[in-house]
This record gives sequence, structure tokens and C-alpha cells, in this order.
Amino acid sequence: SHRIAEYCSKAPHLEEDLAITNVGLDLLGQAESFLKYAAEIKNDGTNEDDLAYRRKEKDFKSIHLSEIPNFDFAFIITRQFLIDAYNSLLFSKLSESNDETISGIAKKSIKEIRYHLQRSKEWIIRLGQGTNESNKRIQNAIDELWMYTNELFYDSESEIELSKEGTVTLSSALEKEWRNITSRTIVEAGLSVPENIHYSLQYGKDGIHTEHLGYLLAEMQHLPLLYPDAKW
Repeated sequence: SHRIAEYCSKAPHLEEDLAITNVGLDLLGQAESFLKYAAEIKNDGTNEDDLAYRRKEKDFKSIHLSEIPNFDFAFIITRQFLIDAYNSLLFSKLSESNDETISGIAKKSIKEIRYHLQRSKEWIIRLGQGTNESNKRIQNAIDELWMYTNELFYDSESEIELSKEGTVTLSSALEKEWRNITSRTIVEAGLSVPENIHYSLQYGKDGIHTEHLGYLLAEMQHLPLLYPDAKW
């Protein structure tokens, strides 16, 4: 959501600027709902703003893919498409969670997420089938970002524990369908699916991040830390 907010007013045309901003607002609302529930579970006076603005970098469990800067429009669309495809599968499964709050958030969000995927998928096809320049740029973005997608299907310790309770589905269970969705779209766009290479990395799901997250948090958390008593 914050990465998309950085792109506000910089999209290729006005309609896209409004559309991508709305996607960011949807993601913000979903994050707020989950953080609010997490704060309720902690039950120690913490609220959703504390979790968003006062946690240290290592306490965030965001995936590396979401931390990548906005190099250009092709990177933004590709990053969003890869995440949208994953979210569409994840939230479908979360809607079946035995935790009523998580299930409720997922059911409320799924319509938004399906629109996000439709939109980013159409952009991948549009750019892939467009000019030589647009084809080259979107292919480059896919090639550069593909290595980060393995983390989507890495099962962290917390996911494994929650799956035993029936609260979530393991991320690894979503991989086959995700690869089918993304591969079909990439091929339809006249692009090439990169070779799937598994790297031995420490992942954001375990609190180990790219250098980009620190800069992002410094900007996102600046005002709340400067004025800790303000209500946001």
C-alpha cells in the first residue's frame, strides 16, 4: 500500500492514477483490519497504529517482493500482478478459516482482490502485446522480480502452527495454482516465463529483509514517531 502511495500522481494517465491509488487504499484497509485484530489478540493496550508505526524492521514479516522500489511502471504492475495472483488464492482460503474474524476480513476483501488481479493481469497483457519498448520493459520487470516469488510459497513457523489449528492454509499449497495463473497470463501477453530457480535465502517472513524496507519504514513512520501522542 505504501509503495503504491508513493506512485500517486505519477501514473501514465489520470484514469490509471485514480485506479492504482484505489488499489493502494484497498490494501491499506485490509492491513488495518488484520492489524486491528492482532492488537485485540495482544490485549495489552497496543492498537493497530502501534503495530504499523512503532514496530522495528525485524518485527515486520512482509515478503521481499512487497519491498521493491518503484523503478518504473512496468515494475509496479509486475509486482502487483504477482502479489494479486497470490492474494486471490490466499484470501479464498482464508475465507474458509475457522477463525471467524479472519474469515470475515477475507470474505469482505475478496471482491477487491479479484478486481486487483483482473486489472494487473490486463496491464501485463496490454504491455506485453503493445510496442517493442513496452514488451521489453515488462519482460525485464518479470525477469528481475521472478526470483522473489519463491518466498510466497515458503511456510514460516507461524504459518505451520496456525495451519495445524485450521486458521490458515500453508502457502506452499498455493504454489501450483499460482504458477498456472501467472504462466498463462505471461504467455498470453507474448512474454517468456522465467526459469524457476530456488535460492537459499533468509526471508522477510522470518523478519530478515532487503535494504529497501528500512528506508520505506523511515518515511512511513517518521511523523508518528515525531509526534507520538498524535492520533492518526
